Amino acid sequence: MAADSRLRLVSIYPVLLGTYGDGGNLRVLAMRAKARGLPVEAIELDAGEPVPDGADLYVLGGGEDDAQVAAARALRADGGLGRAAAKGAVVFGVCAGYQLLGSVFPGSDGVPEPGVDLLDVTTDRLPKRAVGELLAVPSTPGLEQPLTGYENHAGATHLGPHAQPMARVEVGVGNGTGDAGGAFEGAVQEHILGTYLHGPGLARNPELADLLLSWAVGSPLLPWAQADIDALRAERLATVRGRR
Repeated sequence: MAADSRLRLVSIYPVLLGTYGDGGNLRVLAMRAKARGLPVEAIELDAGEPVPDGADLYVLGGGEDDAQVAAARALRADGGLGRAAAKGAVVFGVCAGYQLLGSVFPGSDGVPEPGVDLLDVTTDRLPKRAVGELLAVPSTPGLEQPLTGYENHAGATHLGPHAQPMARVEVGVGNGTGDAGGAFEGAVQEHILGTYLHGPGLARNPELADLLLSWAVGSPLLPWAQADIDALRAERLATVRGRR
C-alpha cells in the first residue's frame, strides 16, 4: 500500500474497456476494502491520461476489438502500467484486458497486435466464439470456491511457462486450451491475474476480489459475513450446473 496508508485502486480506460459490467469491478474492490476499515482512493482513468505507476491495484475490463487495440497501444506508449507491475502492483484483467496483458492478441482485422507483455500468454482465434455461462474450479492458492461468470470472446489464450492457469473449466470454454482433462480458465503470474469472467466477475466471485486485495495490502483480509451474497452464488451455481 501507499506510504500514506491509502489503498490506491485504478480502473484503466473504463470507457474503452468496460463491457458486460466490468466497470463494477472497481466498485466491488473499493466496497470490500472499506468494509474492512481500509481507506481507499479509487480512480477511473480516461483514455489518453497517463497511467500513475504508484497505485496498488489496477483493473482492466473487456472491450470490442478496436477499443482493445487502442487501449493496448496507449498502454505500450505510456509505460506506466509496466512500471507499476515491476514495483509489485497487482494487475487484474478481464477478457480484452486479459488478452492485452499478454504478448500478442488478434486485432480487429485478424493481424496479430502486440500486448503490453506483463503476463506470459498469447492469444489467437477460437474456431467458434465462446458465449454463455462459465464455471471453473480454482487451482490458485487462496481460492477455494467455484468461479462463475459470463464469457463472450473469440480468443484462445495459451499460457507460457511463467504463467499458471487460475482454474479448470467445468462449464463453458475459458481459455479454450488445456489437456485431455479439460480446458483451463485464466492465468496467474505473481500478482498479475487474467480471466474471461464477466458479470462483473468480482461481484460474482467475492473470494477472488478479496484475494486481489490481500495481494495489494500484503496480508489476508479480515473475515466478512455475507449471507446474501452466498445465497445468490449458490443459486447461480445450481442453475449453471443444471444446464449441463
